[in-house]
Amino acid sequence: MLPPAPKAPARILYAEDDPNLGFVTRDNLERRGYLLTHCPDGTAALAAFRREVFDLCLLDVMLPGLDGFALARCIRELNPQVPILFLSARALGEDRIAGLRTGADDYITKPFSLEELVLRMEVFLKRAAGAVPPAPAALGTALGSFAFDPHNLTLHHTAGTARLTQKEAQLLAFFAQRAGQLLKREDILRQLWGDDDYFMGRSLDVFISRLRKHLRHDARVQLRSVNRVGFVLEVSEQSAA
Repeated sequence: MLPPAPKAPARILYAEDDPNLGFVTRDNLERRGYLLTHCPDGTAALAAFRREVFDLCLLDVMLPGLDGFALARCIRELNPQVPILFLSARALGEDRIAGLRTGADDYITKPFSLEELVLRMEVFLKRAAGAVPPAPAALGTALGSFAFDPHNLTLHHTAGTARLTQKEAQLLAFFAQRAGQLLKREDILRQLWGDDDYFMGRSLDVFISRLRKHLRHDARVQLRSVNRVGFVLEVSEQSAA
């Protein structure tokens, strides 16, 4: 039996203008086997993303040339699926929400531990590695007129195919598996975010808004808020002609 092929190291785009922090983070991550392209400003990072293929992006927010939020929006236009993690000294809840609204998957405040960073990176890298081509006869879970494929992070509709981020797909899968059930906010947060504090709750609201935008093409599929309790995914049957 042939030995398994060696696992290719993950390619990381790292945008950080602080030379000391940049060197330390890059050195530690490269020692752990990652391949990093370190860019000192947002303009250089965007050029690198257009030139190369990356498995994950680590972005500072306060970058010269092109700030991290603008950079993330540009990356999302080019690739809706690549995981984006912000690393920022801006710790206010409003900054975190603004970052997630750009399409980012996570927001980590400085100072951070390398162990926590690596753990969060691996969560997204493993999910991305688990994406496999769908079987010809199984495009995904049916939600009204949508075909949802959580493994390949797609939501197909005759109006077009939406490319979901990993967190969007994870949240939609959580609802799809429990369609018609009222899910409490704190239960969703603990299951998918690991905490139910105020700022995590704000993050959930951002992702709910993003999912509603994706689901707008079919009025039979509604992600409904239940005031002060939680959310329920309602999927109505096709009306009789």
